[in-house]
Amino acid sequence: MTQTMAGTRSQARRWGRFALHYVEMIIAMFAGMFALDLLWSAFGIDLSYARDPELAYLLMAFDMSVGMAAWMRVRGHAWAPTLEMCGAMFAPIVPLFPLLWLDVIDGMALMMVAHVAMFPLMLAVMLRRRDEYTHAHH
Repeated sequence: MTQTMAGTRSQARRWGRFALHYVEMIIAMFAGMFALDLLWSAFGIDLSYARDPELAYLLMAFDMSVGMAAWMRVRGHAWAPTLEMCGAMFAPIVPLFPLLWLDVIDGMALMMVAHVAMFPLMLAVMLRRRDEYTHAHH
């Protein structure tokens, strides 16, 4: 096999790991959100985007962050990239909460836009530390 072919395969493998990690983060995010929502419900905590949009969003972002942080630590990531990934869950509030307070958007729009924004924000965090997410972790 030529060195060029080996390099191309190595690059493909690295980007495959990157894509796999991205998918793992999405799964961990939703697993944390659903699992902790069950826990909060068991304790009678029932926040609604119509009634308590800020608190509902912050709790949901926390839940997703717990799932992602747990999985990232299991996979051997350091705290800095783990916390950066968690920050992507909270970053949408910076432009969205003021829009909510000015009645430009409602709680449901906040939730929908924030969820959509999280995916490219997570990708941006990963691209910033490309080497972190393209090599194997244990």
